[in-house]
Amino acid sequence: MFNFQKDHKKLVATAALVYVALSFLIAVMPAWQMKEIQPLPHQPELSDAALRGLHIYVRENCMACHTQQVRNISMDKVWGDRPSMPSDYFYSKQRLSIWQQSASLLGSERTGPDLTNIGQRQPGRDWHLLHFYNPRIVVAESVMPGYPWMFEEKDASAVKSTDVVVPVPAKFFGKKDKKIVAKSELLDLIAYVQTLKQTPLPGNEGVPFIESKRETQGNDTPAGGSAAAGLADGKKLYMQNCAACHQANGEGLQGAFPPLKGSPIVRDKDPNFMVRVVLQGYDARTEYAQMPGFAAQLSDEEIAAIISHERASWGNNAAPVTAETVKAIREAVMNENNP
Repeated sequence: MFNFQKDHKKLVATAALVYVALSFLIAVMPAWQMKEIQPLPHQPELSDAALRGLHIYVRENCMACHTQQVRNISMDKVWGDRPSMPSDYFYSKQRLSIWQQSASLLGSERTGPDLTNIGQRQPGRDWHLLHFYNPRIVVAESVMPGYPWMFEEKDASAVKSTDVVVPVPAKFFGKKDKKIVAKSELLDLIAYVQTLKQTPLPGNEGVPFIESKRETQGNDTPAGGSAAAGLADGKKLYMQNCAACHQANGEGLQGAFPPLKGSPIVRDKDPNFMVRVVLQGYDARTEYAQMPGFAAQLSDEEIAAIISHERASWGNNAAPVTAETVKAIREAVMNENNP
């Protein structure tokens, strides 16, 4: 039996042995097992720009405040369509060299929201440009710091056609003869962030989240608000997909995102144009930033619920839109794009 109190050599040797054993158990063996992991079918590889952006993401230590892991619990449904799995990290976890493992992107806390599916929730580049310049522009309650070193202030006359000008509202940047231009490293970082989208599983098999005890016992009020009537919750969907740009009060941001409150497009008796905007997106430059389309992200029922919510909120008083109407317009758009 070892007497560690009197024989320090045995104490150090035992500690070293335990350290090596734990290193193999906790680090080496899991890393070796990752070699068996394969990407999901149709999972896109990172482009050169996105790969550079990944390195910037690590350099700026974004993992300190943001996670990239949708846990298998009901409260994480807002961050992804399914729980995360090892294959989701295949391209971002490639070794830098035989001696270097890439940085872990999982994160350990959520001071800010999880970014697993941020490319799906916020596909538009202009939103990210404003967010990195000053997060309070698009999320008033944000505690995230800005990244001014990734921008350049230029004279308006010196802006080149290749420069990416950030549509900063006058409230946050009042120099009329100046423009804010994004540096290339920021564009790379945004390119990486925009790739963060959960890849659908083969055959669209659903992976159910583990429901909380309260949900499994049932509630008097359905989780979707209007779910009892078989309808999607338009207000909830709006807050998840639209409020970051158009704001919770529907007033938008001057010079960046148009208001929905009192908008003649929203209040029009014929919802055709509004549905097309949501499906296809819309480029309103130079008045406003470009809006991405949501045809691939939202179902007919979800789009109908969102538009109906917008047409009945903030003083707007227009008739609701049905999923059948959205479906008909979606088919018309597809036929126009694929004659």
